[in-house]
Amino acid sequence: MNDDLLSIGQFARLSRLSVKQLRNYADLGLLEPAWIDPDSGYRYYRAGQARAALSIGLLRSLDVPLAVVATVIGSGAADPEEPGVGDWRAAAALARVRDDLESELARRRRTLRTLERILEGGLPAAEVSVVREPPHRVALLRDVAASPEHIGAVTSACIARLLPALRSFPHGGPGSGGGPARLIGLFPVDVDDAVPITVAAVLPERHGDDRPPGTRLDILPGGTFARAVHVGPYDQISLTAHALLAWCAERGHHPAGPLREVYVSDPSTVPPEGLVTHLMIPLEEMA
Repeated sequence: MNDDLLSIGQFARLSRLSVKQLRNYADLGLLEPAWIDPDSGYRYYRAGQARAALSIGLLRSLDVPLAVVATVIGSGAADPEEPGVGDWRAAAALARVRDDLESELARRRRTLRTLERILEGGLPAAEVSVVREPPHRVALLRDVAASPEHIGAVTSACIARLLPALRSFPHGGPGSGGGPARLIGLFPVDVDDAVPITVAAVLPERHGDDRPPGTRLDILPGGTFARAVHVGPYDQISLTAHALLAWCAERGHHPAGPLREVYVSDPSTVPPEGLVTHLMIPLEEMA
């Protein structure tokens, strides 16, 4: 056995990792021992492996997944002769982790703002009215949010695609100079992992079969709706939706279709605290 080999216990103290962690990283192929005694099975490391071991510990302390740690360590990023994350695969993997952390942080901030609103005003309650809504001829776009956390981003992306199509519509449609478009978001009441998103713009009847480019025509059914008014940021609409659903359940109604969000205010001119959104649920009497 070479004199420069360190026992796993000695190397654990040097690298500030536990023996259990070193065994686990070896089994995963992240940091294999320099030598394993064929008779005793004891594992030995060299001092030159300490930088890689410390880098693994650092990345894990930053919540970097093991698969990404393997990519970074395998790229030679822990080599003192090659400072920085030079390998594009390692850099891209770390950038994805950063983006995921930023998304999670944004979600946590939204959750915190919603909790603060509950602390200030109590559990959600809303004044609900029952209204009749006529059918509407609409131009719509559809997409799918990968998870409930992505609903806001996917809805915004649909609106960002729909508004230019409305402005370029050559028949004086909504948003083309004849007044703001009436936009409606449609969302399933029961949300699974993947969430279908629909954003519709109400069209005047005079358009016939014409439609804005990139959209498809449909009829948004009319009927009887329970309606509540949400005033405030879009990311807190769930509070008013909760109150609306509670109102329906208390009175023996169950939703007969998707939740509609009718965007009354223009977010480009109205601050988030003043945004008005009508939430509407089509009603069906329970037997």
